[in-house]
Amino acid sequence: MGASRQQLFHQFTAGQWDGFRKGVEKEGLRVDRNGFIAQTPHPEALGSALTHPRITTDYSESLLELITPVCRSTTEMLAALRETHRFVQMHLGDEVFWPASMPCELDGDASIPIARYGRSNIGQLKHVYRQGLAVRYGRMMQSIAGAHYNLSLPDSFWTVWQSALEDQQALQDFKSEQYFWLVRNFRRRSWLLMLLFGASPALDASFVEGVSHDLARLRSDTWYGADATSLRMGDLGYHNNAQASLNICFNELKTYTDTLARAIHTPWPAYQEIGTRRGNQFIQINTSILQIENEYYSAIRPKRTTQREEKPIQALQARGVEYIEVRCLDLDPFSAIGVTAEQVDFLDLFLLDCLLSDSPTIPDSECDRLDENYNQVIKRGRARSLMLSTGQESIALMDAASRQLERLGALADQLDGWSGSDTYRKALAAQQAKLDNPQRLPSASVLAAMNSAGQGHREWTLSMSLKHQETLLEEGMSAESKRSFEAMSRQSLDDQRELEAADTQTFEAFLADYLEQ
Repeated sequence: MGASRQQLFHQFTAGQWDGFRKGVEKEGLRVDRNGFIAQTPHPEALGSALTHPRITTDYSESLLELITPVCRSTTEMLAALRETHRFVQMHLGDEVFWPASMPCELDGDASIPIARYGRSNIGQLKHVYRQGLAVRYGRMMQSIAGAHYNLSLPDSFWTVWQSALEDQQALQDFKSEQYFWLVRNFRRRSWLLMLLFGASPALDASFVEGVSHDLARLRSDTWYGADATSLRMGDLGYHNNAQASLNICFNELKTYTDTLARAIHTPWPAYQEIGTRRGNQFIQINTSILQIENEYYSAIRPKRTTQREEKPIQALQARGVEYIEVRCLDLDPFSAIGVTAEQVDFLDLFLLDCLLSDSPTIPDSECDRLDENYNQVIKRGRARSLMLSTGQESIALMDAASRQLERLGALADQLDGWSGSDTYRKALAAQQAKLDNPQRLPSASVLAAMNSAGQGHREWTLSMSLKHQETLLEEGMSAESKRSFEAMSRQSLDDQRELEAADTQTFEAFLADYLEQ
């Protein structure tokens, strides 16, 4: 019997390890000083949301998304994210940047403005896609924010790893296969991230106005899940029935792209009834289960950078997997930038171990069990009695979590030994401290902070918004960095105008061509 994957990796030398490549996309609402969603357009000083490389919007005109470049270290990545936050804070006027995943006060769908990206065909496509999300699912769940963590390994790793596994494929085919290997294990273990980083146990009462739910009352304006870790990832958050029927397969690249493509080309009766237009206005891209791949809500995605007007599926089919995107992370409302160094370092360790562990393909029966474990931790992760199913046995959640952390110890030692630091051991210890004292879990800490302050979700989160704003504005920016961001904003506005001037097709013709690709 040959060496295990962990044993093969343990034989690597420091010179064969060149670390991770990483980036983050961090969302957050612009909110007025009363804790109500901003009704103002995207600030012009922040440039064009269509073409700016670092500052854009997600679903709503009010939902900012800050993007880091690809970085070689956690320190570099978080410094880039923090600098973008500083620039944004300088240009919010009387508004604040909401630091929680669950939104501020809303007044129904009409209070959530859909993002606009100008007159270019690609800008109109982005707007119509969001109109489609509104008519399909309503706007409320589109006001939720999160952090997406992007991770890849450099070719210097993949060539050594391929040699160690004695694999003869083309390098890119090997990389795609291995990223899906990682993804399968992520599916098996992602419940752990919801326990350790779920930070949305409460929400503003306006979010569930007129909606049936099983939450408890925390205060007059706040509902909460007594044992919940992440309302964002539960039934009230990113969830819909049409997608529940998809059964997207994460076993390998071809089955993944094939099942997604089928969803994009399979009509859904309820969406057919809506149609694609109201009068002359397009209100959704098509009437299929998915308008485009990005509509599929999943905790992780294999990704490939797209070229202009290229679909994500086309990019994956043509050039394979380039990186993976972890999408299930709540914002950390205690952090001025929504994520922390120890969290990112733990994710690196966790994801690398997903790659280095045995990862058989996932049959449908296991899929259902994994979904159940994940959903149970989202809904009841702080319940002492919660049990998870491994297929062979039921195990107490905290025991299962402890086992997962224990298995990461040797890998943390190896990575720290190469760098001469204690980075990964510290990240692991920070998570173990949460298991040793569940009151330190983010979901418990948020509720404890609200109760201690005698405040509900809106009031407490607004106070954290103001605190973070003060911190970031006090830190300020160097004149050089400020000039660089101002230049990026100006350039992005110029780029948008160029796109608009270059269009020769009508949007209708452009959309028809896009759908035929």
